[in-house]
Amino acid sequence: MKVKGKIINDPVYGFIRFPEPGLMDIIEHPWFQRLRNIKQMGMAHLVYPGAVHTRFHHSLGACHLMGKALDELKIKDIPFTDDDRLAARIAILLHDVGHGPFSHALEHSLVEGIHHESISHLIMKRLNKDLDGLLTDAIMVFDHSYPRKYLHQLVSSQLDVDRMDYLNRDSFYTGVTEGVIGYDRILQMLTVRNGDLMVEEKGIHSVEKFIIARRLMYWQVYLHKTVLGAEQLLINILTRARELARQGEELFASPYLKHFLYNQLTAEDFEKDEIHLEQFCKLDDNDVLTSIKVWQDHKDKILSILCKMMINRHLYKVILSSDEVDTLAGEKKAEIQKYLGLDTNDLHYFVSTGVTSNSTYNVEDERIQIAMKNGEVKDISEIDNPVVNQALARPVHKKYLCYFRA
Repeated sequence: MKVKGKIINDPVYGFIRFPEPGLMDIIEHPWFQRLRNIKQMGMAHLVYPGAVHTRFHHSLGACHLMGKALDELKIKDIPFTDDDRLAARIAILLHDVGHGPFSHALEHSLVEGIHHESISHLIMKRLNKDLDGLLTDAIMVFDHSYPRKYLHQLVSSQLDVDRMDYLNRDSFYTGVTEGVIGYDRILQMLTVRNGDLMVEEKGIHSVEKFIIARRLMYWQVYLHKTVLGAEQLLINILTRARELARQGEELFASPYLKHFLYNQLTAEDFEKDEIHLEQFCKLDDNDVLTSIKVWQDHKDKILSILCKMMINRHLYKVILSSDEVDTLAGEKKAEIQKYLGLDTNDLHYFVSTGVTSNSTYNVEDERIQIAMKNGEVKDISEIDNPVVNQALARPVHKKYLCYFRA
């Protein structure tokens, strides 16, 4: 039975409309409803208590902004059909459906060598079978093979509605006002030239604000050192659990989590057998959290300590630095080995190093193009007196050290 359209009350945008029956069929599907139980910002709620919104919220919001963007393009006589509009709305609605528990935090911990975008693509192909070809055009928009190139750019580019929604939404829920952007102004300034999405010249400053807000949100929220430490702890818990599973240890877990703990799965396995995709689409934050609560009492000392750290928010101490941290890491390993009485081979669970980076504006990626009044087209970093200059466009790399606090 076809589902009728709906109006949903969103805390960020107010009442948002989903009048298309086909869209509602997707929203009501169990695989999309699963996103209600996957936190948008991974472990960030341990630093920003309000950051408990989900991928479900974000997907609906991005779909709403896609509709607003297309409304603005229609006013400017940019040609597209109702089918084009539905395809773009479905593509953005499902762009994150392939996320696993805690979003990016466990991107490669459960399935190796496959990004959430690839899983989203597999899910869309499977849903297309179930919904009699409804997603055929949306899949083409998603994978950049649709004739109207700008529709894909609205889904995935350096100025897409995905980023517009998550910056606005994450700012709202964390209370970090630096992330607030003038999304409505940007949407009104969108245009299309020669099939490419662009921003009118008078929208330059709104785009610059958008790029700077993204940079600030990354260092202040997404790559906050305590968030980094919490996500590293979560990864280590799953890594230890999988190690024990491979050794034949019996671990408490839901059937869906157990499937990924006891099977070493790759992208090729997902392509070959749909059972892996079906199990993945029943897996969410609840499976992982429940297991962590139970594993606190596991006989394995390492798994038990790590899980107690997570449940009690006794997180790693994290140091971010431009300098090398290896010497300090060695010192911490010696201290922790003595304190916990661990084997040298197991110290990596309690002291780890790595590099985190943030590229504010990637000049090698699909660029943000400005449609100048004189007919020229310029990259946002090439305009007169650019705020987004070469220095800002260069990636920033920081080394980090996570270690157990006694």
